[in-house]
Amino acid sequence: MSVKSFDPQMFPAEPVSVTPSAVAHFRRQLKNDQSARAVRLSVKESGCTGFMYVIDLVPEINQQDLRQTLEEGVELLIDRASLNVVNGTQIDLVTEGVNRQLRFLNPNAKDHCGCGESFSIN
Repeated sequence: MSVKSFDPQMFPAEPVSVTPSAVAHFRRQLKNDQSARAVRLSVKESGCTGFMYVIDLVPEINQQDLRQTLEEGVELLIDRASLNVVNGTQIDLVTEGVNRQLRFLNPNAKDHCGCGESFSIN
């Protein structure tokens, strides 16, 4: 992953949007993990097309991360090094039959691998 310098004026105040169903999912996850204080979004190099989303429950808020307060007081932290990749992304919780999964609608993603684990950017 190439890392560009971070210019806070390049990004909106809330570079990632989260649907109410995803917020409720994050709230449940935080409630189940008493040591976690926030949800952290980042990307890492992975898979056959380049990048993979990483969602972590974290016990402490890292001041280096961009902080968004979502509905119901859920804190979303975004890794600053990942902002160029995730800017404009919508996170949704999708239910298909008995399965539920987070879905990332990223306008920067130009291609996805067949299994859905990784993506490449424009």
